Amino acid sequence: MASLTFKNVVKRYQQGKQSLQVIHGVTAEIADGEFIVIVGPSGCGKSTLLRMVAGLEEVSEGHILIGSRVVNDLEPADRDIAMVFQNYALYPHMSVFENMAYGLKIRKLPAQEIRRRVDKAARILELSHLLDRKPRQLSGGQRQRVAMGRAIVREPQVFLFDEPLSNLDAKLRVQTRLEIQKLHRELGITSLFVTHDQVEAMTLAQRMIVMNAGHMEQIGTPDEVYAEPASTFVAGFIGSPPMNLLEGQATAAGRLAVGGLEIDLPSGEGSPVSGAVILGVRPEHLVLGNSGWPLVVEMVEVLGAERLIYGKLGTAMMVVRADDSHQHPRIGETLYMTPQPGKLHWFDINTHKRIP
Repeated sequence: MASLTFKNVVKRYQQGKQSLQVIHGVTAEIADGEFIVIVGPSGCGKSTLLRMVAGLEEVSEGHILIGSRVVNDLEPADRDIAMVFQNYALYPHMSVFENMAYGLKIRKLPAQEIRRRVDKAARILELSHLLDRKPRQLSGGQRQRVAMGRAIVREPQVFLFDEPLSNLDAKLRVQTRLEIQKLHRELGITSLFVTHDQVEAMTLAQRMIVMNAGHMEQIGTPDEVYAEPASTFVAGFIGSPPMNLLEGQATAAGRLAVGGLEIDLPSGEGSPVSGAVILGVRPEHLVLGNSGWPLVVEMVEVLGAERLIYGKLGTAMMVVRADDSHQHPRIGETLYMTPQPGKLHWFDINTHKRIP
């Protein structure tokens, strides 16, 4: 096992006489045995960053270190990493055992050692009873476990996961997430996991890197990223539904002009700056009651034990998460809400960065 370090990593592609930069100076320290999730929307550069670690993409500037060794110029086979892809990429004519053992045979390991490693991985992944089957005889979740087993038997320093759950249905995704958590607890190998799914990121990560257009917006634990988003992008990306973000004009009197209305802010929780500002508040941190900010209901989503109530605060769109103890509101009805104490977030109107 080993640590993983990014030092001002840049990636650019040459397009004729022009270059297109897709990764902008990523710097991060990943501890030995840590499970890091890189999360962001499609095209943000997360898979490119992972492929640079794997050696499938060249590093344009900066350095990537596995342990104390700079790996920029090493071939993928020499980096001591194992990668699990979105596509299972199993050999259809080989059994589960043969698929998991193939890479070890290429490396000419003794048959006894190959059997030991495959049996160990199969036990961890609960595949022991499937070792003689062909991939066509397996479910999608079982095939993905075989692909993970093929990576485990390498006993690498670093695991790389490139959206490995994208091809699974919702139930299997939950089950496989649990298996990946169990796998990491048992093996303790440094892992880098790429996904666009924030639920996967929040449930799997010890720490997460949020990417946006090739920039690292924030790195932190899921709790840190949720509780103190570094920018409006992070605030709007992490959380379901996303944080309400309201552009307004703050006054020294603890009021905010937003959506054509003036609303009172909780005592002692006014804007840290006067003038133009962005206020953020999560839907689950708004409490319905008999007074407060007026919300004109436009749509209600019933999700079993909870409801998402969409409406307008003046002209500004907002969403409130409420439990099923509240009466189902009518479209056009005016509800009143107040934010929970200490749950307001403030962002700079120009940079969209968090205001301390």
